[in-house]
Amino acid sequence: MNIIICDDGKKDRTLLIDLLKDYEQKNDLEFEITEYSSGIKLCEDHKALQKCQIVFLDINMDDMDGLKAAMKIKEMYHAIYIVLVTAYMNYVLDGYKVKASRFLLKDDLEQTIGECMDDLICEIGKNNQVVEFPFVEGKRKLRVDKIIYIETAKHKNLFYTQTQVYSVYQKLDEIERKLQGMGFVRIHLSFLVNLRYVERISSYVMKLKNGKELSVPKSRYAEVKRQFALFKGDE
Repeated sequence: MNIIICDDGKKDRTLLIDLLKDYEQKNDLEFEITEYSSGIKLCEDHKALQKCQIVFLDINMDDMDGLKAAMKIKEMYHAIYIVLVTAYMNYVLDGYKVKASRFLLKDDLEQTIGECMDDLICEIGKNNQVVEFPFVEGKRKLRVDKIIYIETAKHKNLFYTQTQVYSVYQKLDEIERKLQGMGFVRIHLSFLVNLRYVERISSYVMKLKNGKELSVPKSRYAEVKRQFALFKGDE
C-alpha cells in the first residue's frame, strides 16, 4: 500500500511515519511511505499520486494549505483517501467540504491512528473487489471501483470505465445481482451506477464526477437518494 504524508513540519512527519510503521508491523502489512513538506510539490507529483491510496495532509502549511491541496488532489484522483491532520478542531467542517475521508487531531494521533487505518483498509479492500464478465471483447476481470456506470443499449449492456467501454450480452438484472453489495444503484431500467462516482443528486438529476448527468425517474428518486446518503455515511 502506498501512503503519502504531507506536512511542512519535520517533527510531525516523523511522528506520523513512526505510528504508521508501528501499525504496519502489528498488522503484518507492507507500506511504502513517501513524505512531502510542500502541498504544491505534492500536487505536482502525478506519478506518486497515481499509485497512492492514502494521503495524510497537514491543514496548516505555508505554501499551500491542506484544504486546497486536498481539493486539487480529489479533482484529479477521486479514489484517493484524504486524511486531514491538524492541531485545531475548528477545521472539521472544512474537511467535509473537500471530501476528506477522516479528520485527525495531532494531539490524539497515538490514540486515533489505529482505528483510522482499520477503517480505511476496510474501505480500500471493498474497492479492490474484482468481477469477471464474458465481454464481447473477450472475458475480462474488472476492478469494481473502475466501473463508472453500466448502460443498456439494445441487446447489450455497456460497461463504462475511465479509459474504455466494454459490452456484454447479459441482462442488466443479472449484472445488478452480481454487483449487489458493491456500491451500485439502479437509477433506471437501463442504468446501473457506481455510487463512488456520484457527485450529487438533485431535481431528479444525478451528476457524476466526470460531468455526465443522468435522469432519475420520480418513482426511483427517493430510494436512489437514500442509497446515495447511506453510501456517503450521511445516515
